This record gives sequence, structure tokens and C-alpha cells, in this order.
Amino acid sequence: MSEALWPYLVVIACGFLPTELWRLLAVTLSRGLADDSEILFWVRAVASALLAAVVAKLVLGAGGALADVPLAGRLAALAVGLGGYFAARRSVIAGLVAGQAVLVGIAWLR
Repeated sequence: MSEALWPYLVVIACGFLPTELWRLLAVTLSRGLADDSEILFWVRAVASALLAAVVAKLVLGAGGALADVPLAGRLAALAVGLGGYFAARRSVIAGLVAGQAVLVGIAWLR
């Protein structure tokens, strides 16, 4: 194997395949579940909590280039992103574009 290709093989073996295995297992086990079952409500709640934790970590404990943007700017971008999400009838793309525009604008002005 070429020396340039082995990192890609490692990424596939350690990143892609385990993730796909869990996805396949989840699809197989969830076939008989109703959309309004208690377990799916719990799974959605856990997924939402994890997403909220990641966003909070990025906004409050920013690192790298994001740390150069002041906390007030990051909070403003979050607020505008949420406003865009709800203003566009729960469009994730609209919220993302609105929040990113504010964040990039603040970073550019600094």
C-alpha cells in the first residue's frame, strides 16, 4: 500500500466503519417502534441535550480562531441564528446562514 494512502485507511477503519455499524444496528432495532413511543421521545431528548451542550461549549468556551471573537459577539450570533431559524419557519439553513453572517461580520470587523 502506498504510504500516502494509509491515513485514509485508518480514518475509514477507525472513524467510518464503527459509526456505520452503530447506525445499521439502530435501524435494525428500531424497525418495529412506533413514532410516538417513549424510547424515541427519550432518544430525541438526549440528542437535543447533546446538541445544546456542544453549542454551549462552542459559544462559552471557544478555542482557536473563534476565541478571537468576543463573548458578546458569539452570543449575538447565537441569538440572530435562533431568530433566523424561527423567522424562517424552523429552517436550519436560514438560522445557520444568519448566525454565521453575524459571526463572520464581527470577526471581520475586529
